[in-house]
Amino acid sequence: MSNEHPLPLTGKVALITGSSQGIGRAIAQRLAQMGADIVINYRSNAEAAAQAKASIEELGRQCIAVQADVSKEEDVTRLFAEATGALGPVTILVNNAGTTRDKLILQMSLADFEYVMNTNLRAAFLCTKAALRGMMKARWGRIVNIASVAGLMGPAGQANYGASKAAIISLTLSTAREMASRNVTANALAPGFIPTELTSIVTEPQRKYMLDNTPLSRFGTTDEVAAAAAFLCSPEAGYITGQVLAVDGGMSMHM
Repeated sequence: MSNEHPLPLTGKVALITGSSQGIGRAIAQRLAQMGADIVINYRSNAEAAAQAKASIEELGRQCIAVQADVSKEEDVTRLFAEATGALGPVTILVNNAGTTRDKLILQMSLADFEYVMNTNLRAAFLCTKAALRGMMKARWGRIVNIASVAGLMGPAGQANYGASKAAIISLTLSTAREMASRNVTANALAPGFIPTELTSIVTEPQRKYMLDNTPLSRFGTTDEVAAAAAFLCSPEAGYITGQVLAVDGGMSMHM
């Protein structure tokens, strides 16, 4: 690529939470292909994070991998300090880190509920807050929150997960309203069933049910979610904010 036509995200620093594998890793890879330098965040899998970092550096981008539990405020503070110190202010944030503890409400403990809410929702809030000052100063920013069709549909057995993802959608809308005057956009993606390590625990009957309720009659891929995230982070999406884009094969379509 010549200097006359730089890649669209050249000079931008993108931080993707939970990006050592799965959807997060695919998004990190796609943003790197668009020219961004990348902060890989992981909670426990250092080996996978190192592999993700190496694959991004092969593209000629700068990349650091930072261990941090993004549901903890002190870890988020350290994560953004390390990112800024190594690469510069974060102007693209993808809140992707998430977890599940599926149970029916009557079997769900308060610990199950709070663990999922903290990992999914509190982490997105803490990282958004940490990123905003730099974005406001730059008068440019992109925030993409990974929600879920569960946040639109409220599936049985996912009261904690669905509630956390619905709340992430509301967090996205508030962020979009508050930051619009500073040229910072905030949007959410609501993926359907995407085969990853997180979804590997889903039973065969559950998979069949979801496939039967997906009009396109197939599951999605991490690359398809990454492509949508990359668009929302791109210059072309500068007039899009406060939106929820379902990448779900039509699963959440209102009949």
